[in-house]
Amino acid sequence: MLSIDLNCDMGEGFSVYSIGNDDQVMPFITSANVACGFHASDPSNMWKTVKLAARNGVGIGAHPSYPDLVGFGRRAMDATLDEISADVTFQIGALSAFCRREGVPLRHVKAHGAMYNKAVDALPVAKALAQAIKAVDAELVMVCLSNSAMVTAAKEVGVPYVEEVFADRAYTHEGKLVPRSREGAVLHDPDIIAQRVLKMVRDKTVISIDGAEIPLKADTICVHGDSAGAFEMIKAIRKTLEAGNVALKAFGK
Repeated sequence: MLSIDLNCDMGEGFSVYSIGNDDQVMPFITSANVACGFHASDPSNMWKTVKLAARNGVGIGAHPSYPDLVGFGRRAMDATLDEISADVTFQIGALSAFCRREGVPLRHVKAHGAMYNKAVDALPVAKALAQAIKAVDAELVMVCLSNSAMVTAAKEVGVPYVEEVFADRAYTHEGKLVPRSREGAVLHDPDIIAQRVLKMVRDKTVISIDGAEIPLKADTICVHGDSAGAFEMIKAIRKTLEAGNVALKAFGK
């Protein structure tokens, strides 16, 4: 029986501001990428999100970003490799402390936003990310965009990794994510998204924004928690996958 992990970015509220529907979404996913304070969240929200994930048996991962609260981590920054390494190390360490406090493991690391997008093509950045992960904990799993420089970096550095595809983002004919600035980059129809995910898992392909069939490897599927209608998307994905005899299970379990 096929199985797949379903991950979502969580804990992106800040102070009195709420983003996403973490309480609703958490029971329907298998892995949570928890914001670590650089693009969103704060210590209280990080702790709250770790406790919520633990109660629901959801795998916990750090979601490090460039230091960009104003831009939600989605603006490119001219950071050095040492700065990236230091920032990622700091954020993993902060979240791991809350995991230790709750007696649950920190399982994976997935870069956020502009840092993730940079690591997709820039091998030095991807390697700096992989090296930081390995230096903190050699058992942490690096979440990599399928067919990207991140996969190459994980292999070269020797860090465990999984390949990720996106449920609610359009792909170019090169197998990369369509920039958010382009019309059609973000998908919204839950039923279309769910059928697309089933094809990714079963056929290991996705149809690009210009109609090409692109090969990919799907170890984990991402749905953005801050997307409009994220909860409805996740429910539709689960229903479609289960009807298609695909089990939802955290990677590594």
